[in-house]
Amino acid sequence: MYLKFFGPLAAIEEAVNSAMTTETNASDALGRCLGDYKKWRDDLIVLISRYHEWLQAEGVTDGKDDLRIFELIETLKSDKLIVAMVGEFSRGKTELINAIFFADYKQRLLPSEAGRTTMCPVELQYDDNHPPSIELLPIETRKSTETVAEYKRSPTHWATVSLELDDPEAMAAAFNEIVKTKTVGIQEAQALGLYNPNAPESGSKVTVPVWRHAIINYPHPLLKQGLSILDTPGLNSLGTEPELTMSMLPNAHVVLFVLAADTGVTKSDLEVWKKHVCVAKGEKNGGRIVALNKIDTLSDELRSKEVVAASISRQVQETAAALRIPKNHVFAVSAQRGLIGKIKQDPAMITESGLPALELKLSDDIIPSKQALMRSKIVQEIGGTIDTTRAMIETRLSGTCAELKELKGMSGKNQDVIQGMVAKVAREQKAYDRELANVETTRAVLEREIKLLLDCLSIQAFDALIAKTRNEMQGSWTTHGLKAGMKTFFDGAMMTMEKVHKQTRRIKKLVDTIYKQFQIEHGLVKLKQGSFDLAPYHNEFKRLRTEAEVLRNSPAMVVTEQHFVIKKFFITFVSRARNLFDECNKGAEQWSKAIMAPVFAQIHEHKSMLDQRFDSLRKIHHSLDNLNKRIGYLEASKKQLETQERMTDDILAKIDQSLWPQEAPPPEEAGAARGAA
Repeated sequence: MYLKFFGPLAAIEEAVNSAMTTETNASDALGRCLGDYKKWRDDLIVLISRYHEWLQAEGVTDGKDDLRIFELIETLKSDKLIVAMVGEFSRGKTELINAIFFADYKQRLLPSEAGRTTMCPVELQYDDNHPPSIELLPIETRKSTETVAEYKRSPTHWATVSLELDDPEAMAAAFNEIVKTKTVGIQEAQALGLYNPNAPESGSKVTVPVWRHAIINYPHPLLKQGLSILDTPGLNSLGTEPELTMSMLPNAHVVLFVLAADTGVTKSDLEVWKKHVCVAKGEKNGGRIVALNKIDTLSDELRSKEVVAASISRQVQETAAALRIPKNHVFAVSAQRGLIGKIKQDPAMITESGLPALELKLSDDIIPSKQALMRSKIVQEIGGTIDTTRAMIETRLSGTCAELKELKGMSGKNQDVIQGMVAKVAREQKAYDRELANVETTRAVLEREIKLLLDCLSIQAFDALIAKTRNEMQGSWTTHGLKAGMKTFFDGAMMTMEKVHKQTRRIKKLVDTIYKQFQIEHGLVKLKQGSFDLAPYHNEFKRLRTEAEVLRNSPAMVVTEQHFVIKKFFITFVSRARNLFDECNKGAEQWSKAIMAPVFAQIHEHKSMLDQRFDSLRKIHHSLDNLNKRIGYLEASKKQLETQERMTDDILAKIDQSLWPQEAPPPEEAGAARGAA
C-alpha cells in the first residue's frame, strides 16, 4: 500500500481538532468505550497516587515499593490499546483502517495505490512527548542480533522524518519512505536473512526493503486516547521478521485478520492464519476477528440483492469452516463502501457495508480484554501491598474497637480489678513473644526457600542454559545436532518451570501453616493466600516451543547454512525466552513478598497492639484520669482507621470495576483473582 495524503493538510488538522470535541464518527461505540476506559484508568491513577502518599506518610514502603508504584502509575498514563491488522497483500487492510478509525477526515487519510505496498511493519500511534514524525529503522540492523524492541530503546539507530502537517507534498514524501526498496547482491541478501533461493529473482540481484520497521507518531483523537494500530505486511515479511509473530502480534489486544471476499481463503491466507495469527493468539477464539473485505465485488446489476446476499453468506460460512472458527467471528464488509458512506453521511450505505457490526465487535473485544490485562497488571504490581496494608488497618481497627469496649467497661471499677487486667495482658504479651521467636526461625527458613526459588529463575541460571545450548549447536556438524540443541534448550526451560511449581507450593504451605496458627489462636484477620500463577509463563513457553518445532522440522533447516539457523533460533526464541524468565523471576519475587508480607504484618501489628494495650492499662492503673484521655484518643483513631479502610476499599473496588456491568465478576471471584495474583 502506497501511503500519501490527498487534500490540504490544514483541513485535516482542523478535522482533528473538531473531532476532539465530538464523538468520533469512525466508530461511536469504540470512541465511547475508549472514553470509559480512559476515565477508569485516570480514576485509578488518582486513587493509587493518594494511596502511595499515605503509604509514605505511614513509613510502610521501601525503595522497591515506591519504584514499583511509580512505574505502575507511568504505565497507566502511557497505556496503549493495540489493534493488529494482518493479512496478505491486496486485501484492503489500509482501506479498512481508514474506514473504521479515520473516516471523520472526510477523505482517505492513508490511501493505497494498486501495485504498491508497505514493505515493513508500521505502528500508528501518538506520543505527545514527541513531535509528529515517522521513525524508520534501517534494514541493515537485521545483521545484528538485536531485536526491534531492543532498538526502540536506542533512538540513535533510527532515521526520523518530520511530518509537516501543513505541507501536503512534504507529508506525501514522508509516507513514501515506507514503501522504498532497493536492490542488493545475493550475498548481502543472505546476510540480511532475506534471500529465498526459490523466489523468482532476476539475475544476481535481490529486491529488499530499505526499512525494517516504521513508527508513525500522529495526533489523531483516537490515537491520543491510547489506541495504537499495527499494520503488518504480507506473508513474506511476517516470515522474515519473526519478532512480529513472537512478540508484536501476541501483545496486540485484538488481531483483525483481513481476507478478500472475491478470493476467499487462499492457500497463503491459510498459512498466515495458522502460522502467525493462531500461534500469536492461541487456539482460543478470543482476540481474533476476521474481516471478509471487498464484498462489493460480489455484486453486479445482473444479480438480485437476494442472490448477492446468499453468495456473501456462503462465503462467510466457508471462511469460518476453513479457519475453524465460529461463524459469528467472521464479518463480511466493504471497507470502500463504508468509508464513502461515512464521508457522505449515508446511513444506508454504511449499513450495507457491514462495518457497524464489525466496529461493535471490535469495541466489545478490545476494551474488555485490555481492561482485564491492566487489572491483572495492577494486581500483580501492588495487589500484595494493598492486601498487606488492608490487613494492617483491619488489625488496628479490630484492636482499637476491642480496647475501646474494654476501657468503656472499666468505669467504676476499682484498682484491684484494673490490676488484674494489667497482669492478664502481661501474660498474653509474654506468651506472644515466645511464639514470635518461633516465627522468626520459620521466617528464616522461608527466606531460604524463596532464595532457592529466585536462584532457579535467575538470569545467571538461564544464561548457563543458553551457553550450553549455543555450544551444543555450534559444535554440531549435522542438522540432527542443531535440532538436538534446540530440544535441549526447551527441555531445560520446561524442567526449570516444573521446579518452580514445586518450590512455590512448598513456600505457600509454610506460610499457610504459620498463618493458621496465629489466626486460630489470636483471631487475626482472615486472609486468602493465593498460589503463584505460573500458567501464563508456562503457556508462553509452550507457544515458543510449538513455534520452534515448526523451525526444527521445516525444510529450511536442511538448506540453510548453520550459522543462519543458529542466529535465527537465538534471535527468535532464546531472546524471548530469556525475557520471559526475567518476567517470571520478578513475578515470583513479587508473589513471595505478597504472600509473606500480609501475614507477618498482621503478626507484628498484633504485637504492637498488645504492647499499646498493656501500656495504656498501666497508665490507667496509675491514675484513672488517663482513662477518658485514652478513650478519646482511641475514638479519634477509630475514625481515622475507618477512613483509611474506605480508601483501600475504593482502590480495590475501582480495580474490580467492570466497564460492562453484565461482565463484572462476583465479589468472591474478584477477591480470588487478587489472591491468585
